[in-house]
Amino acid sequence: MTLEIEQFMCHSDNFGILARDSETGVTALIDAPQERPILEAIERTGWTPSLLLITHHHADHVEANLALKERFGLTIVGPAKEADKIPGIDRQVNEGDIVRVGNQEARVIETPGHTAGHVSYFFPKAGVAFTADTLFALGCGRLFECKPPVMYESLKKLTELPLETVIYCGHEYTESNARFALSVDPTNSALKERAKKIEALRREDRPTLPTTLREEMATNPFLRWHDPVIRRNLGMENAPDVEVFAEIRKRKDIF
Repeated sequence: MTLEIEQFMCHSDNFGILARDSETGVTALIDAPQERPILEAIERTGWTPSLLLITHHHADHVEANLALKERFGLTIVGPAKEADKIPGIDRQVNEGDIVRVGNQEARVIETPGHTAGHVSYFFPKAGVAFTADTLFALGCGRLFECKPPVMYESLKKLTELPLETVIYCGHEYTESNARFALSVDPTNSALKERAKKIEALRREDRPTLPTTLREEMATNPFLRWHDPVIRRNLGMENAPDVEVFAEIRKRKDIF
C-alpha cells in the first residue's frame, strides 16, 4: 500500500499536488492554487480527486476551490480556525484529527505562523508530510499573522516527525532560500553541496522538491537554531532558541 504523488506547477511558483491511495484509488488534492494546471494533472494521471485538503486560506491555495467542487463534487477539508475564509469548506479539522484517503490516514498538525490557522497533513504509513507554507525546502513561511514564537513552535512540531519523512511544500523557493541559508551558515559543507545541486536542477527547470526532514535538519537554518556555528555567526551564542529563530527570520525578510 503506497501513496502515489503527482506534483506539478501552478502560477509562477506554486506546487499543486495529487495524492492517490494505490490500493483503493481514492485521490486527494492538496490545496487548489489554479484550476487549469490541476485539471491538466487530473487528465494526465487519470486520478479523479474526491477530497481537497486545504492548508490555509491564502488565495493562491484556495483559488480553485469552488470550481473544482462544482466539477468533481469534492469534499473540502480545511483548518477550523480559518473556516470562514476557505471557500466551500465542508469539514473543519483541528490538531490530531484524522482524514482518511482510501486506506491511508492523514493526521492534522496545526502549524500556525504564516497564517494563524495553518495546518499540515502527515501520512504516517506513507511517511509523507504536506507542509505548504510553514516549512519550505531551506526555508519557512513569512510571518503574516503571527509572531516568531508561534512559527518556532510549529517548526519544532515538524522536527519531531521521523527523519525520513518526505516533505512536500507549497512553493518553489528553494534556490533563493539556499542563497540566504549560505549567508548565515556559509561553512556548512552539506548546505554548500545541496546549493550546487539545487542550482543545477533549476537550470534545467526541474523541481527541487520533495525534500526530507533529515535533509532539512542538516541544511535548513530555520530548523538549526541550536547550531553553534550559526549562533556564532549571528553573535547570539547564549540566546534562547526562539530568539535565534526570530533573528534568522528577520534577516531573511530583508535579504
